[in-house]
Amino acid sequence: MKVPFMDVKSEHQPLRADLLKAWEEILDGAEFVGGARVERFERSFAEFCEVGHAIGVGNGTDALLLALEALGIRAGDEVILPANSFVATAEAVMHAGATPVFADIDPKTYTVDVNQIEAHVTSRTRALLPVHLYGQPADMTPILEIAARHGLRVIEDCAQAHGARYHGRRVGSIGDVACFSFYPAKNLGACGDGGAVVTNDSATAEKVRKLRDHGGLRKYAHDVVGYNSRLDAMQAAALDLKLKHLERRNAMRRQHASEYDRLLAGVDAIIRPFEPKGINGAYHLYVIRVENGNRGDLQKFLSEHDVQTGIHYPTPIHRTPAFSRFKAQHCPVTEKYSSEILSLPIHPELTGEQVEYVSLLIGKYVEAVTSELMAR
Repeated sequence: MKVPFMDVKSEHQPLRADLLKAWEEILDGAEFVGGARVERFERSFAEFCEVGHAIGVGNGTDALLLALEALGIRAGDEVILPANSFVATAEAVMHAGATPVFADIDPKTYTVDVNQIEAHVTSRTRALLPVHLYGQPADMTPILEIAARHGLRVIEDCAQAHGARYHGRRVGSIGDVACFSFYPAKNLGACGDGGAVVTNDSATAEKVRKLRDHGGLRKYAHDVVGYNSRLDAMQAAALDLKLKHLERRNAMRRQHASEYDRLLAGVDAIIRPFEPKGINGAYHLYVIRVENGNRGDLQKFLSEHDVQTGIHYPTPIHRTPAFSRFKAQHCPVTEKYSSEILSLPIHPELTGEQVEYVSLLIGKYVEAVTSELMAR
């Protein structure tokens, strides 16, 4: 049985006719950048996120950069973020001219360890950038309390958590501002690239709108030095159509995660995802840990049986060549887990039979390894 890690092609088949109709209308109207389609999606996404404003931008990395700049983060400032994230989180901080300060992760949730944050706060710290990793919301209540004590801004990285909830609140509605990616593989993915910044603050929203379009709200109005980071109408139309199905598709992800939990519950040496009380994760990824250093062998075993897997992420950001200047920042949990984590298929197109097949293979592998060890 073949089990793909994701199936973006199949996701679009039921929407094909509606997508083509919307795109033909855009072609006929020749309104390709900005315009009514983008504004419609922005209103829909703001309502979905339970915020006052959503601003479409070119991609998720740009969303982070524009949010940082809109909050006044600049050269000489420091921003605290988790070491376990996609590199874009730290890239945006660097492009804003600030310095990323890497905090270690919680051993259970893999999001930023809130008990580590305050030790990293200095006189130069200006913002906290928690990442809702793998679709799991970071622990926002203590993060907001730390921010309030030190006068810091909070920027949520929601690139993997479209639709997740933290104690009833939608991610993206909790901090000062939040950033989303619409890369095709995301829970809400475009048919290309795109991103959004969401906020309840009108002044911040206006700053982002200016920054995304060469520094102004009107043609040839350049109030600040801005960027060219506009969401195009084709992507906005696709996202608006797909947004209507997001809650249902997230529920399918949660169902697959529940089945994995049940089937892997008795498998030794496999650590399943932990979801704290009050959390409703989006399960962009289902990440297990393989103890005793056998991650590579298990991944190879699954591949030999036509199961695709991923590793998110094989190298902590501060250990990559691009961020080698930050190697002195020691994050032992992140560094240990980077050699143990393995992402299993979790997309909505997955079937129950495929989830069972993957789980049975993992159990078979662990049983074989255990027998071999006992025979020594």
